[in-house]
Amino acid sequence: MGIANGIRKQARKVAIEREMRLSSWANSLKTATEQMESSTPLRRVEKDGLDIASAWALIGIFLMLAFTGVYVLSTVLIPVTLAVVVGMILGLVAEKLSKLGVPRILNAVLLSTSVALIIFIMVNSLAGPLSSLAQEGPAVVQRTIDRLMPFMQRIKWLHITPQTFQSGPMSIGVLLDNTGSILHVVTANLTPAVVQGLVFFAALLLFLAGRVHLRKTIIMAFSGRSERLAAIRIINAVEQVLGYYFATASLIYAGLGVIMTIIAYFGGLSVPALWGVFAFLSSFVPFLGITLMTFSVAIAGILTHDSFLIGIAPAAIFFCFHATMENLIFPAVMGRQLELNPFVVFIAIIFWTWMWGPVGAMLALPLSLIVMTVINELFVEEKLQPQLPK
Repeated sequence: MGIANGIRKQARKVAIEREMRLSSWANSLKTATEQMESSTPLRRVEKDGLDIASAWALIGIFLMLAFTGVYVLSTVLIPVTLAVVVGMILGLVAEKLSKLGVPRILNAVLLSTSVALIIFIMVNSLAGPLSSLAQEGPAVVQRTIDRLMPFMQRIKWLHITPQTFQSGPMSIGVLLDNTGSILHVVTANLTPAVVQGLVFFAALLLFLAGRVHLRKTIIMAFSGRSERLAAIRIINAVEQVLGYYFATASLIYAGLGVIMTIIAYFGGLSVPALWGVFAFLSSFVPFLGITLMTFSVAIAGILTHDSFLIGIAPAAIFFCFHATMENLIFPAVMGRQLELNPFVVFIAIIFWTWMWGPVGAMLALPLSLIVMTVINELFVEEKLQPQLPK
């Protein structure tokens, strides 16, 4: 018993001595570290101009590669992007249908079928006006030549005479060759359009069917609670902005299309319904749409009427109605919270038109709205709380 107590005392003594040695060693290391930090203060490494230029060059190379990929993959990216934007626009409708107890798959089928039906109705309604326009095409071209010929003959260096636009007899061989080249051009452009249409409807159906699961995946990809709340807030805000904006814009621009149809009818323009559809579609492209539409109506009116003032009257009336809707009715209905910088919208339209053509021009505004909403939600300004008077 005494031997065991002695062993325990000896072991306790050794442990105490070891702990004291470790403690003294840790204190000396801490003191040396503090002295080293005080003697050699940390200095911030400053980057020179070459380092900054290298960083910006790397960012520029990445952006160039990204834009090149977007341009090269436009055949696939255009219908997929359009499907995502349309699906987000229909997000509010899908949410209301889900609250009514409609299953997600049936919800997606109903909405995608409705979009396809609307497109089919528009194309079917344009078939008649386009066929009549094609029948009147030679007469319209001849009237245009007769109207422009006096002005062209005044420009001597052009050497244009009435015989310039007259074609001689055409043989059967030449007719068949021209028909073959026309069919080749039509099929070469029609096949990608059909493929893109199928990709659009398939992507729209799958996006609407898996919209809720995709939302959960994006939200759960963030680890922090604040980041997840920000993701929820951004997704809800984007769907609300796109849905509210395009629902209101569609009603206003549909009214503008009806007004343009009436203007074209009483203004003597051919195929008034076609002008109304063009006015409706062009209104979704800010700046460029109204410009092209006004010039087109003015040219058509000048070619239709002998008097210059009567010819430009439909274009002037349409421009006044469009300006009134854009500057008075539209801001009054939408409010000031969805205002975009006109310069930014113009640059976005030019860029996406250059990248993706007419579809890019129509996607420029919704993409700008998405970017604006994300920026506003990420950088939320602190609102001043009202204070009670003392």
